[in-house]
Amino acid sequence: MLDVTRLRVLVAVARHGSVTAAARALNYAQPSVSHHLSRLEAETGALLTQRAGRGVRLTDAGRLLAERAEEILGRLDAAENELAAHVGLRAGRIRLAAFPSALSTIVPAAAARLESENPGMDLTLAEAEPPEALRMLRAGYVDVALVFRHYQDGATVNQPADPDGGSRERLLLDDPIHLVTRAVTGTGETPLPERPDLADYAEQRWIGGCERCRSYLVWQCELAGFTPKIAFTTDDFVAVQALVAAGLGITTLPGLALRAARHPGIQATPLPGSHRHVLAVTYGEGPEPPAVARLLDVLSLTAGADRHPPDPDS
Repeated sequence: MLDVTRLRVLVAVARHGSVTAAARALNYAQPSVSHHLSRLEAETGALLTQRAGRGVRLTDAGRLLAERAEEILGRLDAAENELAAHVGLRAGRIRLAAFPSALSTIVPAAAARLESENPGMDLTLAEAEPPEALRMLRAGYVDVALVFRHYQDGATVNQPADPDGGSRERLLLDDPIHLVTRAVTGTGETPLPERPDLADYAEQRWIGGCERCRSYLVWQCELAGFTPKIAFTTDDFVAVQALVAAGLGITTLPGLALRAARHPGIQATPLPGSHRHVLAVTYGEGPEPPAVARLLDVLSLTAGADRHPPDPDS
């Protein structure tokens, strides 16, 4: 069995890029780090590091082991925290990763409600797009990941991958996707129709959002028969709206982004058949620790998902 301390040393070298930096991060002497690496190589029978100038770098085998070790150590740390909370050694601790529009809407309200119920609860928040949030969840860095999954006319467009199938999902919100254009000001702009057709905007310049949202936009436009001319890209949904209001292009945005911040110079209307599911994801077998279970309940209440809409895939 591999030594946990030595695995932590390898992960620190991978994360910080050198033996010296790893020793500093771990508060170890540099020779101690080198010793642990040598012993780990002896235990595995694999060359994990090699000389690179005056330092060392990980081999392919070293990187592979470091990636797996990071997941294993994260799960061990999470188990230790859950056990400590269970036996009363530590106040309730919850770690949540969420994408920006959820962090600007659902999460603050849920966090405030939890704080009012349990003033001693330790809630840690991290901003992460769905793929990174799921990676953090699998590695044990967070207890709950908020992600989204796009749909168009009942078809799943981009689903966050769960390579080992160990996650569980709770639907929080069915979030409509809106077509967003410059607001009517009396200078020639046309009000959006009640049921806009993307094909009518094929010649417009488009503004793309985050990578997943941008890929969804391209997919939607291609489904409508054209490839969008994306003139600007930014992950900041406030900046996206400002660009639209300035007449530099049009875009699509989910309802949560418009709830978080809405520019007065835009107009928006839902696109028929276009929406995303906002999901709270946990990892491993149930039941959830009490603090995590309560967070899930409060997120559902905050999102207004008391009644779940039908699954488009069913």
